[in-house]
Amino acid sequence: MNTEEQVNQRPAELIAAADNRLVWEWKTTEIAGQEWPMAVASDPDAMLVEACERQDAGEKDVIDPFWATTWRAASGLDRFLERLDVQGKRVLELGCGTGHVGIAAAIRGANVVLTDGVEDPLHLVRLSSYPLRERCQVQRLRFGIDQLTERFPVIVGSDVTYLRELWPQLMQTVDQHLADGGQLLLSDPFRIIAREFRDWLSDQQWQYEEHQIEMPDDRKHPIRIMQIKRQR
Repeated sequence: MNTEEQVNQRPAELIAAADNRLVWEWKTTEIAGQEWPMAVASDPDAMLVEACERQDAGEKDVIDPFWATTWRAASGLDRFLERLDVQGKRVLELGCGTGHVGIAAAIRGANVVLTDGVEDPLHLVRLSSYPLRERCQVQRLRFGIDQLTERFPVIVGSDVTYLRELWPQLMQTVDQHLADGGQLLLSDPFRIIAREFRDWLSDQQWQYEEHQIEMPDDRKHPIRIMQIKRQR
């Protein structure tokens, strides 16, 4: 099925829900080694400027829309999934943003729950993941607040370690949802703060292993993969 046929499959009610909340467009993105139509924000930079202006004006509970862009860390984690066998496994994506990593896992045969702490990106993720709807569930999950009723052998997240104040809630959510013997895979573009996160984890009784994924767009700036398991 070509890209245009996939886009035309989307139900009108999903498109209307996205139109009601966002200015968005289709963008073909390489996911799991193939071209995939992704519903993305049309102007994420303008969305960030607007959010900053609202924050400066004193408006409360305005969240920076970093979800509106697919970051290189998501592409790097997508490539790392090539090394794993996720066929038939249950996978939870935290802070899914555009849903790139969760969709990559679903294309590879996983059954995925894609989650984010805010509702807006989920409207677009439902559109992007629609051809995989039998293997993709999309819902809101706020770190440290919401909890699902199952545990997962694989939990993934890209660029979710950039705020220190979220680390306890992030790992609380992981602890609540990671199956015995399961693994957490996090990615980032080798930020200094992620090294601090690694050191912080060592005090939390988690087992940490680090991998490096070279990216074709910029081989001098690879992506870090943090493979995290419970201490035995």
